[in-house]
Amino acid sequence: MEVNAVEVRALLGMPELRLRLRSGDELLDRPVTRLYGTELPDPARYLSGGELVLSGLLWHREPEDCEVFVSSLAHAGVAALAASEAESRELPPALLEACARHHVPLLEVPVDLSFATITERVVLELAAERMSDAGTMLGRHRRLLTVVSDGLPALVEAGAEELGASCSVLSTTGRLVAGAEVDLPAALVRDFLRADRLPKVVRGTTLLPVAERGGSRLTNWILAVAGDLSHDEVAAELASLVALERSRIAQGRAIENRAAGPLLRLVLDGSAGPGELRSRVSAAGFDPDAPLRVLALSTSDRRIDLAAAVLEELVAWTAPRALVATIGSEVYAVISADVEHPADTARKALRALEPGLDSTRLLVGISSPVGVAGLRGAVEEASHARRLGVARTGRTCVVAGEEIALHQLLLAGVPEELRASVRARLLGAVLDYDAEHGTDLVGTLRVFLDDSGSWTTAAAKLHVHVNTLRYRIGRVEELLGVDLGHFATRVDLYLALQAGPSAP
Repeated sequence: MEVNAVEVRALLGMPELRLRLRSGDELLDRPVTRLYGTELPDPARYLSGGELVLSGLLWHREPEDCEVFVSSLAHAGVAALAASEAESRELPPALLEACARHHVPLLEVPVDLSFATITERVVLELAAERMSDAGTMLGRHRRLLTVVSDGLPALVEAGAEELGASCSVLSTTGRLVAGAEVDLPAALVRDFLRADRLPKVVRGTTLLPVAERGGSRLTNWILAVAGDLSHDEVAAELASLVALERSRIAQGRAIENRAAGPLLRLVLDGSAGPGELRSRVSAAGFDPDAPLRVLALSTSDRRIDLAAAVLEELVAWTAPRALVATIGSEVYAVISADVEHPADTARKALRALEPGLDSTRLLVGISSPVGVAGLRGAVEEASHARRLGVARTGRTCVVAGEEIALHQLLLAGVPEELRASVRARLLGAVLDYDAEHGTDLVGTLRVFLDDSGSWTTAAAKLHVHVNTLRYRIGRVEELLGVDLGHFATRVDLYLALQAGPSAP
């Protein structure tokens, strides 16, 4: 079902939006078919044309960034850009120049107007356009449309009444977003992720995607309707309206998250004092005297968009309030530490996603609880915990700070080059000997140290006589010029083994 459009000039004619045209007065007849909010520096791959793009310009650091961002929009064929700059209260001159050069209409959003308000108003206009040719279905569509502004639960309830069937909205982590409880939500998610086409009827339930164009099925919501309604227009319309409501919710979260990036950058560069951190944490809606946790998430193939969407979903399930921001190649979230068992909840949620992951791995690190003054350490601990997951198995891995041994945490913060150098310096002679003679003295040393130097236990694990083990360890000592009877020597060699690629 195609969504009708409203022209850009119609947006300027909506007095409650107070949009100001800054560029592109000859392009006002462009049709807007959907809305898309983004803070990515190059969002072209997530655009399909016709969008009104909403941006708070969090991607803007240098004037050159404007050229990259706007050329990306122009290449995708967007209808217009609606932007605001909360900090300077003035749009960057480079942005105006780039929009004029690439023929992208630029609408300035008043700093006191939320993107959620724009989304709701335009969504209603688009929905009204779409309903205009509904014929005999018009009454049912209008009844759905009248409850859009009442929120997602009311919309799903109205949809269930119109369809005469139980309706639920699920996330792909199995979270019930709205509507009636369902049996075996994980099974429905698995069927949805593995489906070759959608809608699909499984287990007596119709599964319809609730997604933005260009998004991954992994980050969809799912409209589950009891019975076979795969060809029902109202079911499809309900999925479309839920998608629009989801967009409005996402825009609200994006506005809340505006504080996340600046806060985390201040934390990481250490430029803010305790007073400023407390003030910013309080302004973000957290109790500055309550403990916090930090989550870090990345994907094995560095898909920042997927990482951000998955982390948004994780915190939506685990915490009533969170700040999410992308810093470099990782996505971070700050949540209240009073959430119970966040690692277990994250593991359960990520397991539901596994059928749709293919070769991608999702790695999550969770810090220990800290006060505001310890946020920098929490960010580093979450990032280190996430990196420890690389060496573990499974398509998803969650590592919590409380689960990490101290030596693992310390090693995770050491650069790869330094770890390799230490390993070569302390173990180089044995590594070279093994490579030349086809032996595994390094493996013998690892088992011996893992078993705290117990000759009998280590020999049993290696299936060799104790005398054989004593000979091998003696050969290690000879090659390295050390005495493994010294505790400090054992610690150094143990850490060197842990620093290598075969460390558990």
